[in-house]
Amino acid sequence: MDLRGKHIAVVGLGVSGEACVRFLLKRGARVVAADSGSSQKLKETAARLASEGARVELGAHGPDTFANIDMLLLSPGVPHTLAPFETVRKSGLPVLGEIEFASRFVSEPVVAVTGTNGKTTVTTLLGDMLQRSGFKTFVGGNIGTPLIDYVDSEKKADRIVLELSSFQLDTIHTFRAQTAVLLNVTDDHMDRYPDFEAYVASKARIFENQTSEDFAVLNGSDPAAVEIAKGLKARKRFFFCSAQAAAGSVEQFAVVQGRSRDGAPSILVRFEGGEGMNFDLSSFSPPGAHNRANAAAAILAALSAGASREAVQSALDDFRGLPHRLEKVATANGVDFIDDSKATNADAAVKAVETFDRPLAPILGGRDKDGDFSALRDVLIKKVASNDVRSLVLLGEAAEKLARVLDGVASIERATSMVDAVRKAFQSCPPGGVVLLAPACASFDMYENYKKRGEDFARIARALAREKTDGEQAPVKGGISR
Repeated sequence: MDLRGKHIAVVGLGVSGEACVRFLLKRGARVVAADSGSSQKLKETAARLASEGARVELGAHGPDTFANIDMLLLSPGVPHTLAPFETVRKSGLPVLGEIEFASRFVSEPVVAVTGTNGKTTVTTLLGDMLQRSGFKTFVGGNIGTPLIDYVDSEKKADRIVLELSSFQLDTIHTFRAQTAVLLNVTDDHMDRYPDFEAYVASKARIFENQTSEDFAVLNGSDPAAVEIAKGLKARKRFFFCSAQAAAGSVEQFAVVQGRSRDGAPSILVRFEGGEGMNFDLSSFSPPGAHNRANAAAAILAALSAGASREAVQSALDDFRGLPHRLEKVATANGVDFIDDSKATNADAAVKAVETFDRPLAPILGGRDKDGDFSALRDVLIKKVASNDVRSLVLLGEAAEKLARVLDGVASIERATSMVDAVRKAFQSCPPGGVVLLAPACASFDMYENYKKRGEDFARIARALAREKTDGEQAPVKGGISR
């Protein structure tokens, strides 16, 4: 694709938008870079890009922003349905996302992973499985490094592994993954989509350009994924959380079962006409049934992309999980503090709560994404009935909505800051229990992102642990208030 002299607009100056601007400038394009924000961080980004030759607009877009352009590139954080972009589409000009644009410069086999929850865990594990199999592997996309950065680098890979959000899939056209993975589809981002069906359709797009030579890896226990599978051209491989769920379903599958040494779970994989392969999970660290399902998905995808059995097992043995995903960060007076700040929707919070069979003091709340918290109510009722939950601590903008949904489930306490939330949860939790940060909400009411929220929780928990160990009040400060 010859970009010299082309007039291209890039909207959204996050990580992928900034990378696209630089890529285009290096290839001689005339670039207008626009972002509706005006934060100090954006101003610094704008200054850098302007010094490199881009025309930059922050705040409201002017009438000439999209005039006389040859192409429009959208960052995933920018809703693709806004009126100015529809006008550009109707004029016949391409409106692309970074993934679609970058993929047009890629010829290497692609393995792509999407789903409401578990994407980063599976993408990371899958990348390691392929790397250990001897493939030079690029891991990026929604996980952190834009695909366009790979295109722009001199290092080339044998396999490209991408985490893809629904927002990134919204703007694909010809993008094709030789192996595509759908982990699950549950209620999320209803502040961005008109209804759940639209969100499901967005996730399904990961398969739309596959051929009969490609592989589709899907969750055989997820109703939305099973429905999507019916219309696919690719060869389908399903994973299941239990042998009972998998019984008689399909010929190609991975299923979590309890057959490894010491009674620990294992994963049985069987392909058409072949003998089963058993993968041991006794050294696999991440807790919870959902993480065992994530492991099954990664195994199927890795084998489909050419990984060796030995490399897959080695990666499983060494995988220790990722930060802010059911991560133990401190212990005080026999109470563990677990950071699951990445649980930014109700389904993720449900899985976090279900992971533990001991007393829980959950911390919930943040910025609501128009989510449905009814499933969270249901699982908390069960935990209260078994005496595993006695009180709930609510925090942030969604506290009022959560209080209405969870009314009558358990004693509810409101917190004014993360410090307040951690202390109140700790006070209600007996020795042997867990203070669990599983917000079921986004972080943006109080924090820059879920990582900052998790880091604040961990810092406060560790200070509290030191206080209890030293027997004196520690100076626990900060913890943004709302």
